Amino acid sequence: MHQPLSSIVFKRFGVVLLLAISILFNSCRTNTDTPETTQLTFTNPLLASGPDPWITYQNGWYYYTHTLGSYVSVWKTKNPTDLRSAESKKVWDPSAGQPYSENVWAPEIHFVQGKWYIYVAADDGKNENHRIWVLENPSPDPLEGTWTLKGKLADPGDHWAIDMTVFEHKGQLYAAWSGWEGRENVSQNIYLAKLKNPWTMDGDRVKISSPEYAWEKRGSSATTPVINEGPQFLRQSPDSRKVFIVFSASGCWSDDYALGLLEADANADLMSAPAWKKSPNPVFQKAPANSIFGPGHNSFFKSPDGKEDWILYHANAQAGDGCGNKRAPHAQPFVWKADGTPDFGTPMPKQPMPVPAGI
Repeated sequence: MHQPLSSIVFKRFGVVLLLAISILFNSCRTNTDTPETTQLTFTNPLLASGPDPWITYQNGWYYYTHTLGSYVSVWKTKNPTDLRSAESKKVWDPSAGQPYSENVWAPEIHFVQGKWYIYVAADDGKNENHRIWVLENPSPDPLEGTWTLKGKLADPGDHWAIDMTVFEHKGQLYAAWSGWEGRENVSQNIYLAKLKNPWTMDGDRVKISSPEYAWEKRGSSATTPVINEGPQFLRQSPDSRKVFIVFSASGCWSDDYALGLLEADANADLMSAPAWKKSPNPVFQKAPANSIFGPGHNSFFKSPDGKEDWILYHANAQAGDGCGNKRAPHAQPFVWKADGTPDFGTPMPKQPMPVPAGI
């Protein structure tokens, strides 16, 4: 038996009306909801340009910097994936004619022993004179106060050095960086040393990694060196059984620039080179299908709620873009394997992703 057409129309009209009222109600409710119920997203890259990105978290704020070539600026933000809206300030503009006036590379900002420090590579215009320089600021906010040049941080042999990072482990402050064995640019290796204080080395350096696998030597030739650079300290938690140094390998001008992994037991003597074991394969590399080429020179950060681990790295959007200002900062979360090693996955495509948890 068929229902009258008028009855069907009335019923369908009633359903449509109820749906319209429901949509309107939910729309109004969404607009009045607290921000926590709204899913915020971001899309890589975080800036149009930003080689060698570095970020750290202190007292509820993220502080970010990257290579600018002739000076150092610092960004300050609550949301590390919204650098475009972050406050920024030039904090060091070296005067001309000094051994640190030019080629200002890979600055890192660290809060160490109650003060802010910036570690940055610079030279006098000649690459062979690249060394690490240390700036200090006692202000709780590194965008305030005065930055003072503490001086050069070099090993006893005063060797070529770039890309220094510092970290504390079991009460000891360490520095890791990329350097030459001698006075010629043949191979960039990863070195480790203890520090007496944030601006003074304590004893000689130890070499813990040199390019040995084919994936560490891409882009090199008879006139260019093989390269390990950009070391970054990583551990899952302060009481983890393993500690890691993630580094960049191959020429930064190569699409095959990638990340490698060094691992040591947390209770080992980190100054003993045999304590460090290298993964035979890269742990993060190009993803042409996602328009990611030459990913590397990374840093790490946690989400504001402390529950997520994130990697920040630079990459080119096209093959052959080289080692210049087309390298832009990208961020994505990563996880930990059952054996306690990090799993960075594959560089993700440039599409909307959820912001770090707690924002």
